[in-house]
Amino acid sequence: MNFSRELIEIYDLLYDRHGPQHWWPGETRDEIIIGAILTQNTNWKNVEKAIENLKHKNLLTLTALRNAEIKEIAQCIRPSGYYNQKTTRLQEIAKFFHRNSLQCFGAHSIANMRKELITLKGIGPETADSILLYAFEKPVFIIDAYTTRIFQRLGFLPGGISYEEAQKFFMQNLENNTKLFNEFHALLVRHAKEYCQKNPHCAKCVLLNKCKFENKNHDLNKKQ
Repeated sequence: MNFSRELIEIYDLLYDRHGPQHWWPGETRDEIIIGAILTQNTNWKNVEKAIENLKHKNLLTLTALRNAEIKEIAQCIRPSGYYNQKTTRLQEIAKFFHRNSLQCFGAHSIANMRKELITLKGIGPETADSILLYAFEKPVFIIDAYTTRIFQRLGFLPGGISYEEAQKFFMQNLENNTKLFNEFHALLVRHAKEYCQKNPHCAKCVLLNKCKFENKNHDLNKKQ
């Protein structure tokens, strides 16, 4: 199988169905980094509420977060859930970028940037890669639960695959292109939320003919 061709065909199908997603939400690099922390274990609607609260309190910059009171930050980001943990993580990454300016950090190699981010408490591979791709425009393919679910059902990824192995599959079979990685990830998130849910809506899925999901036929029979 020509994986490169298959992946681009899937991308084209998703793009034709959903259109451009204009990700990641945020007007500044600071906002994107903050959003990447807040979106852990929650949905974007809750993140938007938290961001609006931070903006209202003039706390939507890394400098402001570094100097703010913990209780004030926690109260602002309460809608995002796990707000005490996320407050600590926001202040830690704010302090990190105080020691390492955004411009200087962005001049490092992708491998070194990723390594440094992952050393921060609460920053795992997915959050680090979200920051690299969306805040620093580095060509890194993000693996999340939505991507894994879709491509396991399509038969490209085995169950239990590690983050690193899944990422390697996409990086080896796609052009090393920031815009492509950005749009592809956003489209997969959109598609998983609307169609490829835990209980999927297969009948109207644009990837139906490529899918090997075992419950596909059962779902189609229910639709008839």
